[in-house]
Amino acid sequence: MVSKRKVGPFSVNPIGLGCMSLSHAYGPPVDAAEGLRLLNRALDIGYDFLDTAALYGSGRNESLLAGIKGRRSEYVLASKCGFAAAGGGRVIDGSPAAIAEVLDLSLQRLETDHIDLYYLHRPDPRVPIEESVGALARAVEAGKIGTIGLSEISADQLRRAHAVHPITALQTEYSLWTRNPEIAVLDACRELGIAFVAFSPVARGFLAGAIGPGHQYAEGDIRTGMPRFIEPDVTANLALLDGYHALAAEIGCTPAQLALAWLLHRDPDLVTIPGTANIAHLEENIAAGEIRLTAEQAAAADALINRRTVSGSRYNAAAQSSVTTEEFV
Repeated sequence: MVSKRKVGPFSVNPIGLGCMSLSHAYGPPVDAAEGLRLLNRALDIGYDFLDTAALYGSGRNESLLAGIKGRRSEYVLASKCGFAAAGGGRVIDGSPAAIAEVLDLSLQRLETDHIDLYYLHRPDPRVPIEESVGALARAVEAGKIGTIGLSEISADQLRRAHAVHPITALQTEYSLWTRNPEIAVLDACRELGIAFVAFSPVARGFLAGAIGPGHQYAEGDIRTGMPRFIEPDVTANLALLDGYHALAAEIGCTPAQLALAWLLHRDPDLVTIPGTANIAHLEENIAAGEIRLTAEQAAAADALINRRTVSGSRYNAAAQSSVTTEEFV
């Protein structure tokens, strides 16, 4: 039996479900019927922490989750604000007015009057973090959200935000091949008693074997703008996988399960939210919670895939400018 982990007042399976890929980012969205089949299957097999955002599919992801509102007591619901539509695109907007507007629209789409954990998706460089968190605190007071989270921010911003209102969770990319949280934010979370939620724990599918030589990305796949997934870096990164896959086979798990098990071994408190639009992968991911790595196995994975062996930055310059998570020198 998998031990639950704490996210503020909630106890959840340490492997949650990132719902983004059902509607956004890695190609065409799944149809609603297939999405609901996956979501219901997730709840059936023990997922109890579902993560969405107003951004995903321009609200379609939240609308999809409304289809399981009849099972609302079975899961902790997390969503996010911080982006606003502008000229056919989107801009970061962490102003109090935008936060209030996006939250009300999210509640409508989710067909609920309460979101358990509500994140600021990105820090707005034009708005002090204190002002954004103040708006979220007012939403807590109004009963519209239960707790506050932040995403892709620095340790300094986290401390400043926490001084305004208790922060429940910090969400940032973390995996064998993205170690930025180890610079400062993991320590800050431990210091302040804040849960750390790792997104893209399987490296956007790379550590699950989703990308091979000459991979053809679907239209709209955001990985086409990420240096690690395109030449020249992707070929260098693919060369790392033979040893990694061999290690997974030796342990008796899949490569994706090894990536998840490594994170759960690395930090006994963090929670992961791998995403998928495939029910078989959904089942594979949650089974990783039963894998117990030895210190030697975890170290072997660490030695194969780490910030020194991986080629390329995780974001391009434009995307990197929207986050304040610390970077290695």
